[in-house]
Amino acid sequence: MANWLFVSALALFLVPLFIWGFSTLQGERWQIICTVPISKMANGSWQGQNLTYYGLFNALALCTAVSLVLILTGAAGVPVAVFAAITGAILGICLPASSVIARWVEKKPSTFSVGAASFLGIVLGPWLVVPLEMIARRFTGTGFDPMAMLSAMMVAYALGEGIGRLACISFGCCYGKPMDQMPQTVQRYLSWAAFTYTGCTKKIAYAHHMDGKKIFAVPAVTAVLYSASALAGTLLYLSGSYAWAFLLCLFVTQTWRFFSEFLRADYRGDRRISVYQIMSLATVPYGLLLPFFFPAAGHVGDIAAGLRQLWNPATILFLQAIGIIMFLRTGRSQVTGSGVSFFVNEDRI
Repeated sequence: MANWLFVSALALFLVPLFIWGFSTLQGERWQIICTVPISKMANGSWQGQNLTYYGLFNALALCTAVSLVLILTGAAGVPVAVFAAITGAILGICLPASSVIARWVEKKPSTFSVGAASFLGIVLGPWLVVPLEMIARRFTGTGFDPMAMLSAMMVAYALGEGIGRLACISFGCCYGKPMDQMPQTVQRYLSWAAFTYTGCTKKIAYAHHMDGKKIFAVPAVTAVLYSASALAGTLLYLSGSYAWAFLLCLFVTQTWRFFSEFLRADYRGDRRISVYQIMSLATVPYGLLLPFFFPAAGHVGDIAAGLRQLWNPATILFLQAIGIIMFLRTGRSQVTGSGVSFFVNEDRI
């Protein structure tokens, strides 16, 4: 019963967030949170640094995903020190490398790819988890189930990327094709799954001039599919089915990433099948092998223990720190600029 209550509470958090996001974030108002004046210009105004909702939702997605990893691994009895070491290593490698790969694929100086980050995380995960399990067993005398850690990371990744699609809607990236270019079946039965973006600074406007048109809502579909797989994966995980939770979220996220790019209009490289699609397909057979190399005993998770592991001052500070780092890394707009001027309200002196 406690497991179902936890998943239900998570769903109650996601549903209103997605309803609001899908109906609101396409608007021009919801791209830039604020502008910080940086340097004074010759005309007396200030050059500003724009801080975006893209960064805010990426930070929210990361903190939620890491929190879920902590809760699930805590419920499975994985030591918190192992969680911290693996999380720090994965983020330290994947975040910088994802920008490098995206710049290589898209030939742009300022870009970032969650697909590249997820590919690296899935590939590198076992090579980080297994050595840490051996170290923990050697020096503490108690090990943990490697598949429990790998499965928790995959389930949390699905949830984090689901929430992260709100960042794409706000920025106007990862957008679908115009509805009038979609197959007749989609136009007939999925006409409601459309966005109309506004604002000349959104990527869909300056890259393809498709603002004001009805666009197939690929980010919204992705958010729902990924989050639903994460909720189902969480239930499977807490019931002790680590391998099934891992495989479910792996299959849903990576196969949809492959097929969804055929519905997208944004630039993903010069090939018909993009590098990101190749990466996503490659992770599926790779991931299918992991449960055979790391057979999991599995036991019913103690969700109360996982929540207690989360409710800790050091943990909360850690989450705040990585959230701030993610916001500063992805929320400082490199493709938009601003000018700010200040004046005195004479009538209020």
